[in-house]
Amino acid sequence: MIIGVITKGKHGLRLIETIRSKTDMSVVSASLPCLPEFIEDPSSFLEELDEAVFDVDLLITYSLHPDLTPEIIRLAEKHGVQAIIVPGGYAKAGSRRKLVSKKYNIHVRVEEVCCAIEPGGNNIVSEFASKLGRPMYRITTSDGIITKVDVIRGTPCGGSWFVAEELVGTPASEAPTKAGLLIQYYPCWGKIHVAAEIQKKAVIDALETSS
Repeated sequence: MIIGVITKGKHGLRLIETIRSKTDMSVVSASLPCLPEFIEDPSSFLEELDEAVFDVDLLITYSLHPDLTPEIIRLAEKHGVQAIIVPGGYAKAGSRRKLVSKKYNIHVRVEEVCCAIEPGGNNIVSEFASKLGRPMYRITTSDGIITKVDVIRGTPCGGSWFVAEELVGTPASEAPTKAGLLIQYYPCWGKIHVAAEIQKKAVIDALETSS
């Protein structure tokens, strides 16, 4: 599976590193220039974008701009991309109506944060989300202390592996709250409170089935 990542500044760089270091998926990337608040002609900002980023199965765009993202989706459809993930929520992606009304022949998944991605809705997204997305752990405890944490599904930013390492030696009763704090220390570049709750829930779920 080939993943395309469109980066803007620091956004998207961790995903590229995580794909390369933690999965068997391939990744190609292209970066956007500094963008103004309002864009009248979105196509002019994409003329220099490396088109190889569209020769992929799944595109993830960190354009984070409501004027530019719909144009990126249009180009992705034109190049035959099967699915696209847009982090940052609809406020950064363009309105829900605008995205839906275009009726692109491409599956569009808009998420507030990448660590909320779960399988479902599209085979390509599901294949990606089986490896990276909403975190899933397997936790081993002894006498109420965490002795081992395996990452079953990691977060795209790579933070779940940091959380897993730091939780070893933690009392199980303290682990959910600590996990939420750890992802903020990582640090999280998305919505930190949302990411913290996601990590907390993942640890709670893992502890319920821990050995």
